Amino acid sequence: MDEMGVNEQAISIFTSDYESAEFIKSMKDLASLSGVLKELSTETKYESPKEIIRFINVIQLIHEASLGIRETIENEEMLYYRYRSTYLQDDEPPELQTIQRMVTILERNNWIIKQLRQIKLRDRGKRLMSSLIRMGNDALAYYMKDDIERSLFQARRDAEISSAYDDRGISGGNQIASMIYNVEEAVKQLEDRQLELLADRHAYPHLAKIHELMTALEQELKDRLEKFQTLEESTVMSSLMTRGTATISKGTNLSLHVLKKYIRFSDLQMTPHIDQVSPEKIRQIIIEMYASEENPDTPTPHDIFSFMEQDKYEGEAMDGIWMPVKFASPIGTVDIEEAVEYLETYEPKIERDITPIVEPLYEKTEMDERSLEDAMQDASWQMTKSLIETEKIENYLDEHGETELEELIVQSSSTQWHDAILSLLAVSALTSNKKIKQREVKNNKNIEKEWTWIDDGDKRFTVRKHTHDDE
Repeated sequence: MDEMGVNEQAISIFTSDYESAEFIKSMKDLASLSGVLKELSTETKYESPKEIIRFINVIQLIHEASLGIRETIENEEMLYYRYRSTYLQDDEPPELQTIQRMVTILERNNWIIKQLRQIKLRDRGKRLMSSLIRMGNDALAYYMKDDIERSLFQARRDAEISSAYDDRGISGGNQIASMIYNVEEAVKQLEDRQLELLADRHAYPHLAKIHELMTALEQELKDRLEKFQTLEESTVMSSLMTRGTATISKGTNLSLHVLKKYIRFSDLQMTPHIDQVSPEKIRQIIIEMYASEENPDTPTPHDIFSFMEQDKYEGEAMDGIWMPVKFASPIGTVDIEEAVEYLETYEPKIERDITPIVEPLYEKTEMDERSLEDAMQDASWQMTKSLIETEKIENYLDEHGETELEELIVQSSSTQWHDAILSLLAVSALTSNKKIKQREVKNNKNIEKEWTWIDDGDKRFTVRKHTHDDE
């Protein structure tokens, strides 16, 4: 096929004359495709993907008949029986009425035409059916990959589409930019999942495949960009060329470094242990581990810890946390000689007279046990008063003397229940600290209030201040 001329502009709907007959027909094709896709996107089909594949199976049977691969389909009934004999894996094939409805949808959108003894496929239907089937196959291939391979797969498809369209004078729709974007996403995924891949004992084939795809895409991008170097839009492509080259180079190098680290770890596991350890070599590898930019193939501490969790032996992948430990470096013979000489010749330097330390003199003091108890009780009482307000109860008893408990609670505060709780706390504190005394009585006054006693026996007391005569 003739490739695109030097000064020719790629055929694109974005640069076409909106009034031209060709442009209008192309838009009608897209409207026809959207009409069929609308039927595929109904709520029932969206919830049951099998309904969608049944519709596409019918399209495929009509497509095969139009290409001469299979016999001509005369009517919906023949299509119905061909479906049942072809797709044996479908446990619930569509009914004849469903087949008739599908054929009606395709006819309404000008994909097919029903003749007397044949369901004939129109040119529009041939092209749009092929596009729809390729779209489904591309989607299936895309979802069969993992996160990194999906982006690389899409980047490769962009390169293939660019080769199939852009080189033939038909715009593929910014496929180079899409390719570069997908490679950038793959590189980002690879950076984020480095430790995960190193921790996977079966990651080698996956890493090798990623590197092969990166290498292939690097060559694809070079070929693609060379096609545009002589075109008028080369100025537009210059920024993409710079960005794409940098991305591909970064991705290829990153995949290679991760692959080398994995191989290095695997080789290390199979290397026999030796008795001699070289401190200098250990020192050198530690320096390289913390200078990863200069030595990208040398595993970092995180890489090493991740690879150690492959669970190849019992307890290797045990949950926990890796803690870095710093070991003292070996002491050389010269250091030991200098230390011995220092100890032998050491003389303390005295800058001022040493004054003797005066021993403190302790006096024996005796305290009466009663006064100590009073002091402790007083301290306890002061702490209690700082937490509980008892002044209202004390002031009321100072003014009125011995008073019934209920009258004391109500008169010193209010008739409300929350004030009663605070007053009871104060009475309890005063009683426990021996500041008041209570005396049981038989009869009590009835005072109007918002609350009541659970047990009327609790109120049959009078309260008065504690005096020294009571002791």
